Amino acid sequence: MAQLGFIGLGKMGGRAAKRLVDAGHTVTGYNRTRSKAQWLLDAGMQWGASPRQVAEQSEVIFSMVTNTAALQEICEGDDGILAGLQPGKVYIDMSTVSVAVSRAIAEQVAARGASMLDVPISGNIIHVATGTASLIVGGEQAVFERVKPLLQDISPKINYVGGNGQAILMKIAINLSLPIQFLGFCEGVLLAEKMGIPRATAIETWCNSALASPATAHRAPFVLQKPEEIWFDVNMMQKDMLLALEMGREANVPLPSVALSNELLTSARGMGLASEDFAVMFEVLARMSGLSS
Repeated sequence: MAQLGFIGLGKMGGRAAKRLVDAGHTVTGYNRTRSKAQWLLDAGMQWGASPRQVAEQSEVIFSMVTNTAALQEICEGDDGILAGLQPGKVYIDMSTVSVAVSRAIAEQVAARGASMLDVPISGNIIHVATGTASLIVGGEQAVFERVKPLLQDISPKINYVGGNGQAILMKIAINLSLPIQFLGFCEGVLLAEKMGIPRATAIETWCNSALASPATAHRAPFVLQKPEEIWFDVNMMQKDMLLALEMGREANVPLPSVALSNELLTSARGMGLASEDFAVMFEVLARMSGLSS
């Protein structure tokens, strides 16, 4: 069993940390709002007073935060992860952030004699809790092999894709399809409804069709009843879309469907729906179609 740290105990990070606790590891956690981590403390996780303290006490340090600014906040400064790293330690960031910033942090980690992997998660909160999410790994392959057993305690579905930053790139390349697929679903269901097929019937029929991808089918019920817990809100989804568009410009890859989906997310924000799950794209289109959501 290992001495592990986990910084950022939100919906996804908290569930990943819980799997490490359940596997028998000693996990020291930190979250900006301690009360949100109480359920993990009750399950046996220990508490660290700062990201630096977590890094100092742990052999391998995990983090999962909302965006690039949050990653920089937990890494930098006197109380940051970098200040607590010693030679030989491994830092694993699971956030979906700027590739350039992640690579810059990896260089700072290496300068301290430690190693960094980027290991974003593909999947939703149910996948993480049940150990069926997909982990994408970027960084030195020898470091990956060293910590692979720990990653397998989170999920056995792991793909190594190359050096530092490559896993984040791959995660964004995957995530850009989420709102694109859902937009197609929304358009089809709304067309069927407008032409006389009940919404619930159209959704059930669509979910039984050859087009029913798992990602979209998981969110289809949210059209009929909003979830009690928000999985992935509009702001978070748009953050990933903007990262994709930025990379598309850099690589000269046109991403027209990403741009269109991003505009629907902007419309959702304009309607005051930014804190809703991004499935609220349906409500945006429904209003545009003259239907109530």
